[in-house]
Amino acid sequence: MKTKTSLKILARMALSSAVLFCAGVQAQVRNFDIAGGELKAALDIYAAQSGTQLIYKVEDVKGRSTKGLKRALSVEEALRQLLEGTPLSVRRDVSGALVIFVAPPPPPPPKPEKSAESEAPVVDTVIVSATRRREPAREVPMQVSSLSTEKLDRSGAKNLQDYLANEAGVDVKSSGGPGIGTLTIRGVSTGVQTISTVGVYIDEVAFGSSTATANGAQMALDMALLDLNHIELLRGPQGTLYGASAMGGLLKYVTNEPDTTEFSGKAALSVAGTQRGGASQTASGVVNVPLKEDVAGLRFSAFSDHAGGSVDSVGPASGRNIDRGNTSGARVSVLLTPVHQFRARLTGTTQKIRRGGTDFVDYDPATGRPVDTEPTRRLDVPEPYSVKIDLLAADLEYDFGWARLNSITSRQRVRSSVPVDLSSVYVPLLADFGLHVSRAAVTINVAVDKTTQELRLTSKSDKQLEWLAGLYYNHEKANNRQRAVSTLVDGTPGPDLLTSALPAEYRELAVYGDLTWKMASRLALTGGLRVAHNKQHYVQVSDGLVVGGAQSIDARSADTSRTWLLTARYGMTPASSIYARAATGYRPGGPNAVLRDPYTGETTGPDAFRPDTLTSYELGYKADLLNKRLAIGAAVFKLNWKDLQQYRPVNGLSVIVNAGAARIRGAELTLGYRPDSHWTLAGNAAYIDAALSEDAPGLGAMAGARLPSSARLSASVSANYAFELAGFASYAGVAQRYVGARTAGFAGSTQVPLYRLPAYALTDLQAGIDFKHASLALFLRNVFDRRAQLAADSTVQALGGPAWVSLAQRRTLGATLTVPF
Repeated sequence: MKTKTSLKILARMALSSAVLFCAGVQAQVRNFDIAGGELKAALDIYAAQSGTQLIYKVEDVKGRSTKGLKRALSVEEALRQLLEGTPLSVRRDVSGALVIFVAPPPPPPPKPEKSAESEAPVVDTVIVSATRRREPAREVPMQVSSLSTEKLDRSGAKNLQDYLANEAGVDVKSSGGPGIGTLTIRGVSTGVQTISTVGVYIDEVAFGSSTATANGAQMALDMALLDLNHIELLRGPQGTLYGASAMGGLLKYVTNEPDTTEFSGKAALSVAGTQRGGASQTASGVVNVPLKEDVAGLRFSAFSDHAGGSVDSVGPASGRNIDRGNTSGARVSVLLTPVHQFRARLTGTTQKIRRGGTDFVDYDPATGRPVDTEPTRRLDVPEPYSVKIDLLAADLEYDFGWARLNSITSRQRVRSSVPVDLSSVYVPLLADFGLHVSRAAVTINVAVDKTTQELRLTSKSDKQLEWLAGLYYNHEKANNRQRAVSTLVDGTPGPDLLTSALPAEYRELAVYGDLTWKMASRLALTGGLRVAHNKQHYVQVSDGLVVGGAQSIDARSADTSRTWLLTARYGMTPASSIYARAATGYRPGGPNAVLRDPYTGETTGPDAFRPDTLTSYELGYKADLLNKRLAIGAAVFKLNWKDLQQYRPVNGLSVIVNAGAARIRGAELTLGYRPDSHWTLAGNAAYIDAALSEDAPGLGAMAGARLPSSARLSASVSANYAFELAGFASYAGVAQRYVGARTAGFAGSTQVPLYRLPAYALTDLQAGIDFKHASLALFLRNVFDRRAQLAADSTVQALGGPAWVSLAQRRTLGATLTVPF
């Protein structure tokens, strides 16, 4: 009997110890970093970070969202916070798993007296991946914008110039139309760029060429809005995390991921008419198919867009709406999540832009007015161009718990063909040397094949220490084929002025990392470093009258660049912070396209150009105020830019030189305000003072000359009003933007002469209604039909030609019908 009693006592003690042990485990505090958004995805991340088994019905969580979680909590409390705002509850079953279920609704409590403050909505929290982690934009120690593609689509935006039109301090300089433009942030521009100063990404893949040979700076990626989630714009150098050619900032297209739980899609049709231009239309569709619930999903999208054009040409190649054309594309994406810890996303994208001509018109540099009575382009030879891109990417991710490993592989192919009519300069120039021609034109065919591989290890979110380390490899092969032809006055073919092939190869290997230390005093310090080494091989084979006969040049170059990042962020309150940021960026140097003077035999420029570097210093403030109804961001910055890379035209052709130094000072302000549930107000402004700080003798520009393409003051404001019309959700809005005077070229320069772009203001309107099974959006762009001069190219001015100016599209009225399913 005593033995049995002792055994019972021991069993009870063991059971009590087990219960206490389990309770201790359940109460264990863990660090969670779960972004807001789809609840199903958040629960998968929670299970991985907590090591806890979850049991729930997919239909109970489908279509629900969570505000996310980023703090240290017990596993049960963390789950309860994720489920806040849903009718879901949680309990633990006998196996120890956490069961999520729909709780019966409690009886309604007596309604308290409502206050205006409790009724007021808040400004949306924007989640970005600027620091390679998903986190609220308010907590990122730099200026970051997130552009809603849904809002852009409502406004009738069709190209990159439209997408960024309301972003103060950002300039898209058209080189004649969509797909052939240059992007500038914070005034980091020399007008005609050698290598881009703004990096471009599609999700986690770097896009575009890193060399001057492939004209990458003049081909900023102009993605259609179809099935994009949002566009992120990062201001200031991003060299540490994103590498070369991100001196001014970064543009990131973020696409929608496949949904593994629900079949869905949408179809849309858009039509528009432009004053004194052609009609435009766009048809698009998206379909999402869950291949296996919670395991695999497929998303496919396609579109076809016709631009009616609005530019007319005069002369032998006269025509109406010569800039009309078509853009088409498709994207397919597959998401695989066979286990909680592993996910793979495979994506293929293709897009082709065709235009019958550029959107340039001829302006007199002396008067700043059109050469003809109306803005037109005088053409002796048509200028139809095309740009085609193909991209394959694989993003593999494995979560070890203590860190997340990503392997991002991409293969991209770019093909472009751009003809340029040079008759206005070459006909008189050749006549001076006894050769009488009636027409002269050059066609530039560029091919780029690029392969990238990136490995990145990112620590889990932690309240004290976070780190990131990566390895990046880039291999590019490019060829720039140019042929300049002439036609004699009797109509027969004249001599080839130029034939050239510029095959080039670029290899880059970089290692990078950063470390963030979060102190108990609400201070967070981050330091980062990137070391990159590149090798380039370049061959130039050329012949023709303007290059002094046949020649072949083989050149190689190599350089190592280091970029660094230091930030300090202090959280004054949970909803406000100040920060200081210092960072560097660079563009690689390379072999030069050296030509020889046909009469002296001397080279027209140096046989190589050096890297240029930029150092940025920035102070900023971010806050959500007035019970989160007002969002504010402000920054002041100073940029020091050394050894500027700059084209120098010689006989209508160009070489690259390093031209002195520049300094840029500026300030930025962004505001968002929701006074009530109807109104949404937003605005941003930028002041930029960008000028040479040292003489640039090769350009004929002196210290103090303003840098091209940067307005001292730019700003935009918008107001949207939400209301109900016949029981259906509706909206109406207005947007106003102002851009101050800018320059193309440099004051006093005979190589890249000055053209002054006047200030302008444009107004857009929009309205729409959601019928639940379909929605209709109406837009009116450039309400007052202003002939605003958006950009100019002064290259042929050096030889007596006109300035080529890109104007804002005339008043355009359109509508978009969208049917979801």
